[in-house]
Amino acid sequence: MNVSKLKTILLASGATFMAITMIFLPEESFKASIRGLKMWWEIVFPSLFPFFVIAELLIGFGVVRFIGTLLEPLMRPLFKVPGVGGFPWAMGMATGFPAGAKLTARLRQEKQLTKIEAERLVSFTNASSPLFIFGAVSVGFFHNPRLGIILALTHYLGNFCVGLMMRFYGKDGKDHKMIKEQKRTSSVFNIRQALSALHQTRMKNKQPIGKLLGDAVISSIHTLLMIGGFIILFSVLNKLLLLLNITHILASFFVILLSVFQLPIELSIPAIAGIFEITLGSQLTSELANATLMQKTIIVSFILGFSGLSVQAQVASILAETDIDFKPFFVARIFQGIFAAFFTFLLWKPIATKFQLESTQTTAPVFLQQHDLWWHETVQYFEEIGPIITILSLICYIFIYIKRMSSPV
Repeated sequence: MNVSKLKTILLASGATFMAITMIFLPEESFKASIRGLKMWWEIVFPSLFPFFVIAELLIGFGVVRFIGTLLEPLMRPLFKVPGVGGFPWAMGMATGFPAGAKLTARLRQEKQLTKIEAERLVSFTNASSPLFIFGAVSVGFFHNPRLGIILALTHYLGNFCVGLMMRFYGKDGKDHKMIKEQKRTSSVFNIRQALSALHQTRMKNKQPIGKLLGDAVISSIHTLLMIGGFIILFSVLNKLLLLLNITHILASFFVILLSVFQLPIELSIPAIAGIFEITLGSQLTSELANATLMQKTIIVSFILGFSGLSVQAQVASILAETDIDFKPFFVARIFQGIFAAFFTFLLWKPIATKFQLESTQTTAPVFLQQHDLWWHETVQYFEEIGPIITILSLICYIFIYIKRMSSPV
């Protein structure tokens, strides 16, 4: 039997097994799907949708090309990617995954990146957003907003290290003309050249503003609906694996690795759950009693860096529309998880002491208490207004879609 046939049998058997399991465990499956939907409904959609639309408009109007020309002297020496890579990198950190992948794929479709450059760039432009790190993980699971300080610092440090590492990936053997042009303009910051690039890009795009806006809304919501589907699917999948004790079986192999690093073996189940889906893994880690806060933070840092198979499936779906290979992204996620966990161990003592991570709110300085309160209020705000933004955006999408379908071709 060849590998292709074996793969077909395994995939078909796995899908059938999960379908049967969902039939026999309908209540647990329903609760898990509601949990995934709630996260998408309240946090993911309202936090990503505005950024996705604005990003599409910025690309169409040539602003990204303008930023790219300015950032060329920074991005090229550091990460061996053109200056336009600075835009998805910044947006990826601000809005969270899979924004970096979507923008990188978009720039590749616009021919502003070579295939190798796009594979380098996508490897370090996908990160957890500050809202997710501080809001969902630190406030929601650990009830300690200050923990987000070290989680965010180590997460973005790991992200930066991955970027430096991936500059050595691949050889720029193709698109010589594009690379030569990029290197020719990468020596100094040139505002005149950046303005010229902005104008040229705008002139090439003959679409009216209304058409650009409509395309941006439709493209963004298509992507967000896909993201929502993956979040719900992996939420159910992870819960079923946990109920069927499959997670426990997989965790038994993880025990050896934890023992090497002198971490409690009880962390193996949350770690395996986090490999599938970051929210459940982070939640299970936070609820563990037989581990110190530092040990739990190390595991959560690894989970955030690895991003979970749920996020990776979202990225794979986005990259499938281009010629960008998924493998470099997957390898980079493993390294980012390792880097983030290492930095957490290295920086824990000074940061925990300075920001009193293990102190109660009553013993913390006033500025830290205000920091804690701000993040609590931010999470509450998203829970209240997030569903409203989601509903209004979907109504807008339906209106534009119907209008376009009814218009003559």
